[in-house]
Amino acid sequence: MPPPSDAPALPRLPGPGDALLVVDVQNDFLPGGALGVADGDRVIAPLNRYIHLFLQAGLPLVFTRDWHPPDHCSFQARGGPWPPHCVAGSPGAAFPAGLHIPAGATVVSKGASAEADAYSAFQGTGLGAYLQRLGCRRVFVGGLATDYCVLATVRDALVQGLEAVLLRDAVRPVDVSPGDGQRAEDEMLRLGAFPLIWDEVAP
Repeated sequence: MPPPSDAPALPRLPGPGDALLVVDVQNDFLPGGALGVADGDRVIAPLNRYIHLFLQAGLPLVFTRDWHPPDHCSFQARGGPWPPHCVAGSPGAAFPAGLHIPAGATVVSKGASAEADAYSAFQGTGLGAYLQRLGCRRVFVGGLATDYCVLATVRDALVQGLEAVLLRDAVRPVDVSPGDGQRAEDEMLRLGAFPLIWDEVAP
């Protein structure tokens, strides 16, 4: 789905007021992990290209992560929908070795309370206030998974008055029901997010 015809044109390169949000690219969400996303590892290479681009431009880089206690409310043992995953400090909660985390990048932990789940990177993390202090007006969002934490993060970014750019080549869905990922993308664009792939932004 293309952006609305009256949507502002996207500048070719990120610039002042932009930040990159890398959402929940953690070992447990990669193939073979406790809650592995099919082809989830395929977001790493495109994300590394975007990370390098933002790093070279001196723009903010934010990496989010699920950081759950062992008795988190989203786990099946407590009646939640998911198997245990991304338990704080565990190998599954770590970022994969292939993902470039530059020195000085900001790491945002979410879902750290046993009694509250958090799909959005903005939920209970202070991320909105942090980006406001930095003067950010637009976020470029990629990561895992399209139909859960990416969708929730883009939705909240737009609610907070930020522009949002969905990095379509750097997301993958869970697709619990076939087509969930595509429906999530459609919803983000309907809400006002701008779709982008690397070939449209590369210098």
